[in-house]
Amino acid sequence: MREGSFLSEKKRRVLIASPVQQQPTILALFLASLKRFHADQLELSYLFIDDNTDATSSQLLEQFTAAREGVTIIRSESSDSQDVYVRTDITHCWNEQLIWKVAHFKNRIIEHALESQFDYLFLLDSDLLLDARTLAQLVADDKDIVSEIFWTRWQPDARPQPQVWLHDEYGQWERGRGEKLSDLEIAERLEQFYAMLNEPGVYEVGGLGACTLLSRRALEAGVHFGPISNLTFWGEDRHFCIRAAALGLRLFVDTHYPAYHIYRSADLAGAERFLQKEAEVQPQTRGRLTLSMIVRNESSRYLRQALEQHRQYIDDAVIIDDGSTDDTAEVCLQALEGIPVKLIRNEVSRFSNEITLRKQQWEETLTVNPEWILNLDADEWFEQSFVQELDSLLQNRSTNVFCFRLYDFWSLHSYRSDAIWQAHESYRPFLLRYDPAFDYKWKNTPQHCGRFPANILELPHQLSGIRLKHYGWAKEEHRREKLHRYQLLDPDAKYGWKEQYLSILDNNPQLVEWQE
Repeated sequence: MREGSFLSEKKRRVLIASPVQQQPTILALFLASLKRFHADQLELSYLFIDDNTDATSSQLLEQFTAAREGVTIIRSESSDSQDVYVRTDITHCWNEQLIWKVAHFKNRIIEHALESQFDYLFLLDSDLLLDARTLAQLVADDKDIVSEIFWTRWQPDARPQPQVWLHDEYGQWERGRGEKLSDLEIAERLEQFYAMLNEPGVYEVGGLGACTLLSRRALEAGVHFGPISNLTFWGEDRHFCIRAAALGLRLFVDTHYPAYHIYRSADLAGAERFLQKEAEVQPQTRGRLTLSMIVRNESSRYLRQALEQHRQYIDDAVIIDDGSTDDTAEVCLQALEGIPVKLIRNEVSRFSNEITLRKQQWEETLTVNPEWILNLDADEWFEQSFVQELDSLLQNRSTNVFCFRLYDFWSLHSYRSDAIWQAHESYRPFLLRYDPAFDYKWKNTPQHCGRFPANILELPHQLSGIRLKHYGWAKEEHRREKLHRYQLLDPDAKYGWKEQYLSILDNNPQLVEWQE
């Protein structure tokens, strides 16, 4: 796992690029979808290679340039009649010269991305429509090469197929080297592959294209679309993928927000519906909310219940599995199915030096370019009013930190309240709007260092009346486990409160029944 200093606070620079020889109707929809990207934490630039044969399409690119900053258009000098891309309502017609012309365009784009020192290059075909969340999701995937999935009927009466494959030219079923498969076995494995791709997630594949995010590491490694001289596979994407694999780079597909492919004119009606539906689901003014959480051996406790509460309102999640020996990680992915999750697994727990663990949590959360960060443990969730009031909190542009009262439950229905246990009498920060310009500083102690950097209350903050429920003490066996852990990690109560440690196993604690 990554150690050391915080990640750069600068916005990540992404070049969105496409070689364009496209019908005006389709190009207009493509450009409209680019304008929708959620990119508050990204700096976007655009590069189009204008190879259009229709002047209206070139005008559309000019209009896009006039309306947005950071747009570059390179005019194609090609005039060969063999370079014309022919589309029909049945299929698209490619020839060898056209394929390698497009490959040359893509290589020019890669050169531009390297020379301009972009952090990412997002290569797109101009007949795709994308969900507004796609780019942020692909960046959050933290992969060197990852494509967003889309499905196409290559023939009008054929079943839709994805643009990714596992081996060779377009093999979409698992097959070992030298393995002989019957037609039935191939069909079964094909269905397994398609079923997997219909579930939201990130999966390793052998080939991809058309909607691909490349990291600077991949670009610097030498990926490109030029032909491999001893390979006769059709299409520049296959040569790209084989070269990438030979360079030691892994290929992935993200299936959270499938793109829409306008392959033929019959797809235009669906394109309008895609954009309309996509617009309807976008939050209007609410900020993006990232759940940040550390978990360890939580599968038999409150984890699933907590995540089922949080999935009502979070947009994505960053979870550190700190050395679990049970199926905690799987529970996280199941409970948050359909929501982008960045899951980091520590092979060895870091909790004995909590500050390293909390800094790791912080740094990994920053990699998804968060707007608002909700930092909760696996046994915590808010009372129900949080769901109703959250939007108003996230729309507040004058506040960076919201503080809440935390109630330590000593049973499923009562919380502890006495002279020692009174966390609910004070307010603590759990919800932070990340400000890249702020100099965050930590309390560097091995225990009780805090979930967030120690100085965040120097930022504009508010107290919220919404209450946070903590169930980590609700069962006696869990209280005994925690006491044992504190005795091991802080035997002299150097970082905690000795009287509180000693009171954990009180026979008659003072409890107050919870009223929702």
